[in-house]
Amino acid sequence: MIPVIYENNEIFIIDKPAGLAVQGGQGVVHSVDSDFAKQTGQKVYLVHRLDKDTSGLMIVAKNSTAAGKWTKIIGSKIARKEYLALCAGRLNPKNGVIKENIVQHGEEKSAVTHYSVEKEWNVTYEGENGVEEIPLSLIRLQLETGRMHQIRIHLAKNGCPIAGDDQHGNFKLNKLLKKVCKIKRLQLAAVRLTIPLEGKERVFEVKEPFQIL
Repeated sequence: MIPVIYENNEIFIIDKPAGLAVQGGQGVVHSVDSDFAKQTGQKVYLVHRLDKDTSGLMIVAKNSTAAGKWTKIIGSKIARKEYLALCAGRLNPKNGVIKENIVQHGEEKSAVTHYSVEKEWNVTYEGENGVEEIPLSLIRLQLETGRMHQIRIHLAKNGCPIAGDDQHGNFKLNKLLKKVCKIKRLQLAAVRLTIPLEGKERVFEVKEPFQIL
């Protein structure tokens, strides 16, 4: 079952599990558009997307008119999506904005990510040279633009890749984190969503699902 956080006559707000694709297609057995339609007994319409391995808050519409309306809202600045990422490394300064273009489909596009470091700590393990440390950081992020894999690319480029991100992060370090910390998947979650509802600003939150904190 996909958890439902909120429902009205236009939308559902769900807490998408990590590992579940948003949209079905060739080779995709389970997806939000298919599984959630079966769960609710009605066709559902995707308003925005999360990576398959990213968990967290997502809006799904009940009809095409609502989907068009909420797609515009989510794409505007009146809606705010916040993420938490468990990363291997450090970001300096502790609060800031990453402005680095991202290449998508052969075209370079502007990308802007706001971030703040919420927590830093080290995990120790017995290495070849005795006791060694892995620096970890918990980072809150807010997107100003919505490029594919934007958070993952920006953090990796700034020396603080998301734990479990083999595509954009540090594969060798991820193998070590899997052994030392039992991290087996991408540590990124959409944890806070602020949207206009019933004439006022509403905030929805879910707890971060990370394995170590």
